[in-house]
Amino acid sequence: MKELIEFIARSLVDHPDEVAVSETRHGNRVMVELSVAKDDMGRVIGKGGRVANAIRTILRVASEREGCQVTLDVVEP
Repeated sequence: MKELIEFIARSLVDHPDEVAVSETRHGNRVMVELSVAKDDMGRVIGKGGRVANAIRTILRVASEREGCQVTLDVVEP
């Protein structure tokens, strides 16, 4: 999951070197935290949260293949 989020986020932002993803597992639940540069927050969240929700949808599909639940949080820098 971590690699998938890193790939998507680095493709979207202007400063790919500042993308940081952390993953915490609790049984079959996975919490992924995404941190990007302050200038890139709008690109990751999108207008009305559309981009972030699209990333969450991709994560939901990928997590079903692995049999776990994934939560994505975009953390402010």
